[in-house]
Amino acid sequence: MQTSVRLEPWGAGDFWLLERNNEPAMTEHLGGPESAERLADRQCRYEAMSVREPAAGRMFRVVLEPSGESVGAVGFWERKWQGEPVYEAGWGILPEFQGRGLAVAALTELLTYARTHGTRATVHAFPGTTHTASNGVCRRAGFECLGEVAFEYPPGVPHPSYDWRYDLR
Repeated sequence: MQTSVRLEPWGAGDFWLLERNNEPAMTEHLGGPESAERLADRQCRYEAMSVREPAAGRMFRVVLEPSGESVGAVGFWERKWQGEPVYEAGWGILPEFQGRGLAVAALTELLTYARTHGTRATVHAFPGTTHTASNGVCRRAGFECLGEVAFEYPPGVPHPSYDWRYDLR
């Protein structure tokens, strides 16, 4: 199994990857595909993240080494969680590349980046309670499960999730 990846800042040419991550199989645990308008807005936000202060968060394209194939996306962003300033992380590996440990490799690279450039103490991830694969990624990447939480995703839609925390200190 090949698990070596590099992270490249999200750019204008990565919209196709956002479209692939918006397919029904990729959004099953996220409330389904977004509209074309929301996807275009997301692309603009991701591009903007690539040029702002690194501590504010970043979105990356996940690139398989040594082939150079783009296999998914991973990122982190600032948020308040239970009154505390934290980072939230999210990722998606394309279906044809899943099951190779690439999500764990990408998340591990992301955590290294956040530790180097970030200013917040922890990174949280909130996979749905029924999303076995993403919960496994959190566990294998070294996150600690803090238990089940009431999380909204998309905003306004209750989504039973687990709160996974990674300490950057």
